[in-house]
Amino acid sequence: MKIFSTNEVQPNDVSNQEREWIYNGLDCCVTAEVLDVLLPQLDNHTAATYNFSRDLQGPVLEMRVRGVLVDQARRYEVIEEYYGKLDALQDQLEEIVGDGCGVWDFNWRSNAHLKHLFYEVLGIPPVMRGGSPTVNNDALERLETYFSAAPIVKHISMMRGLAKKISVLKTEIDDDGRMRTSYNIAGTNTGRLSSSFSEYGTGTNLQNIEESLRSVFIADPGFKLAYLDAEQGESRVVGAIEWNLGDGRYLDACEGGDLHTTVARLVWPTGVAWTGDVRKDRKLAEQPYYRHYDRRFMCKKIGHGTNYGGKPRTLANQSKVDVGLIEDFQHKYFAAFPAHKRWHADVDQRLRADGYLVNLTGRKRYFFGRRNDDATLREAIAYDPQGSLADILNTGMLNVWRRRDCQILMQIHDAILIQYPEKEEDNVIPKVLEALRYPISLARNRELIIPYEVKTGWNWGKYDQQKNPDGLKAYVGADKRKRQPTLSIMARPVCGVYR
Repeated sequence: MKIFSTNEVQPNDVSNQEREWIYNGLDCCVTAEVLDVLLPQLDNHTAATYNFSRDLQGPVLEMRVRGVLVDQARRYEVIEEYYGKLDALQDQLEEIVGDGCGVWDFNWRSNAHLKHLFYEVLGIPPVMRGGSPTVNNDALERLETYFSAAPIVKHISMMRGLAKKISVLKTEIDDDGRMRTSYNIAGTNTGRLSSSFSEYGTGTNLQNIEESLRSVFIADPGFKLAYLDAEQGESRVVGAIEWNLGDGRYLDACEGGDLHTTVARLVWPTGVAWTGDVRKDRKLAEQPYYRHYDRRFMCKKIGHGTNYGGKPRTLANQSKVDVGLIEDFQHKYFAAFPAHKRWHADVDQRLRADGYLVNLTGRKRYFFGRRNDDATLREAIAYDPQGSLADILNTGMLNVWRRRDCQILMQIHDAILIQYPEKEEDNVIPKVLEALRYPISLARNRELIIPYEVKTGWNWGKYDQQKNPDGLKAYVGADKRKRQPTLSIMARPVCGVYR
């Protein structure tokens, strides 16, 4: 083979194979040059993150290669169930639009038809985006406030949701009956893993599979699943940050039992006959407070958004709660936990002065947005809780993988899904919990240790004695359940099942 310099190579001088050799060689050379420039720039923080990211390649590659077994029979059953619901809703919508609006040739999937119905037939002022009328999901939420449009919008929203679920369930799986996803170790700025379809073009983002679809993912024959979820992980990290700033009230609330019930008692000290018993007080906190919302919901959803600098109007749009109610909640919330504002101010000061933050686990991140911009500040506030929890979970996952007591199937942001020989359950679970334990030293001789809730079963769905007896159930040891017979888990699609 003739040796060319890069300046001498002409398209017709080399064969296709030689051209690929040159391309790959240049790829390697440029990568090596970039590495030589980056390595001297590493400090103690960034070098530790780099080495940790390299270590994660082992468990991440294994998850990508292994995938998760899919119960084909259950998959087709759920698809047909959703198609049945979709057909029923479509029939109802056709009657509403036809009898009520005089529009008979109506396709709910057509944006043109939707715009015609809402903005011309019903005469609703158009919702604009980029200078043009839109009927996207945000627009539908606004249109739902109009009496004439409300029943139509509710039907379309439900139908879009069902269509999305069907699309996920119809995602192509591999020939061995398994669904795979590709994880990106460096896919986010916080250290959380991101995922998408597999390298083979099959599968999907398994991290975002919603609860109602999870029962189709099952353990291999002879194995059982365990789902280990970090309990109030981000909230505990927020509490740890504030402890280091000199105030331990929020961390004490996190570690005192049911955080959201505890917060409800602090925010509403009067008006509710609190007993001091966590179980009884949780029931009181779950009683209706505003419309169909309860106090515990307010503390969980609105409190979480408030922790990250969410403004009342933004949180009101997201949660469909009146702005005034959120303003009142935040006033009481900050009074109960004044360190939240101190933490936000500390982040703001460090962001403006340095342009970077180092979180509890030592991960360093630079922020390239305008340092005085509220959006940059909110991003910076969320960085430490999200990034620290990601490092805590991924360190635990790495330890679990190295011990080889089980097989890791998935990492789902704040949790991992594993499988193990079902006869070894009481032996494996304690070892996995020990491997996940990752203490972080805080100021004044306190440690942050995030506990994990454990649920076990033979599929990833929620346990239901009638509908899903193989589903995940809280692990208390000595699970007396037996795996239900699974029909044709490797069966291929039959004619007529997919539409």
